[in-house]
Amino acid sequence: MDQRRPVLSESAVLSALAHPVRLDVLNYLMSAGPATASVCARAVGDNPSNCSYHLRVLARHGLVEADESGDGRERPWRATVTGFSVEDADPASSNSAGAALLAASLQLDQRLARDYLAERESAPPQWRAADAYAAYTLRATPQELSELIDQLDALIRPLIAATRDDAPRAAELVHVGLQAFPRLDTS
Repeated sequence: MDQRRPVLSESAVLSALAHPVRLDVLNYLMSAGPATASVCARAVGDNPSNCSYHLRVLARHGLVEADESGDGRERPWRATVTGFSVEDADPASSNSAGAALLAASLQLDQRLARDYLAERESAPPQWRAADAYAAYTLRATPQELSELIDQLDALIRPLIAATRDDAPRAAELVHVGLQAFPRLDTS
């Protein structure tokens, strides 16, 4: 699939994505590919009728669409985007739709990390050896931080599941999260 990473700024779209189940379902479809509401429900820990509703909401905003079914009985959905970035109309407002989406995204990252750590011992040894949790405190200017994010993005982008078609057989879905922000408590 060709890369399609829109900049989302419309408040209604940002608000729709700020719902934790919708965000999780969209992330699942972007990484795993087309799936029915039942498959999405199992993947995100919800029920099929609720996932079906959330898929229809995502479809109204153009983020997912119905996919062709091999037998005509199932109704798979597919993501129409391979990622997105957020441009909030009012970034100064802590009540903005963009801030709510970022909070939901952070909650999803934290849940995925907690879920993995709770089951880490059952992961194959090679994955336990490769997994990582690292935190760094940098001393950087805003320009240096922007350049660092751009460099990391360039390293990560070729491996994004939604657009990678040369993955080796042993490749699995891997969650990588990145947070970068100034420490406001150290003025």
